[in-house]
Amino acid sequence: MLTEQQLKGIYVPVITPFHPNGEVDLESFRKLADRLIADGIHGLVVNGTTGESPTITGLELEALTSEAKSAIGASRLPLVLGTGTNDTASTVKKTEQAGLLGADAALVVVPYYNKPSQQGIIEHFRRVAETGVPVILYEIPGRTGVALEVDTVRAILEMDGVIGLKDSSGGIQLVSELSRCGSKPVLCGEDAYFYASLCCGAKGGMLASAHMETARFVDIYNRFVAGLAGEAKMEYDELLPLIRLLFAEPNPAPLKWLLAEQGEIASGTLRLPLTTIGAKLQQQLQPYAGA
Repeated sequence: MLTEQQLKGIYVPVITPFHPNGEVDLESFRKLADRLIADGIHGLVVNGTTGESPTITGLELEALTSEAKSAIGASRLPLVLGTGTNDTASTVKKTEQAGLLGADAALVVVPYYNKPSQQGIIEHFRRVAETGVPVILYEIPGRTGVALEVDTVRAILEMDGVIGLKDSSGGIQLVSELSRCGSKPVLCGEDAYFYASLCCGAKGGMLASAHMETARFVDIYNRFVAGLAGEAKMEYDELLPLIRLLFAEPNPAPLKWLLAEQGEIASGTLRLPLTTIGAKLQQQLQPYAGA
């Protein structure tokens, strides 16, 4: 099981490759997972937003988890499964199942669409934390429709069983405030704020864009923690134009298109309602296709 002391470094929320007919492409998934691990990431996340989790069935998740565990093998790299929904009972069940599948932690998003109160969100996480599977709180108000107050985040992070936070709040205010007063670890989930978040106390990042130039993202983190912040900043600035392009249209569409162009996955197929990127963005990403 993952502990708060181990929650640091570069975690990659891996995509779910599909064949052109829409079926999960386990061969491409395994090939990609092997490469990410070889490039030095610190943790692998399956069934996150980048993995198109709303479209993944229970049986597909079992197969993906099995492949991920096989890829991790003796490296003992942490495996995190996304289990959050907007129904507490369902989230509890999925989190318990993640534990049975061998996950080291569950990534649990703030309940979306039904816009619960701050107290309702606290109670939601209290129930999930009781499963015994380590929980990473995932704050992303741009997708959930509700922003957590700092006191709400603190209340959730104080729970036994909650080991940290993925912060996709859209800035550095939350991580700054949490770090100022002491907090369980925060991983940046907003790729364009990764370096700034490190400067404000984040312990790493859970970054979709780290599918690309993976070893360089790991190097940025390693340089920063080694006290070479200036070198880390220069390397990060070189990656920022690519990061921005990868989020110019809904994630993971740009990422899957580029991975397919590079031959890392067999097809850039997405499941509806996501669709492939437009011609303009394809042209902008083309220079990276041979990277």
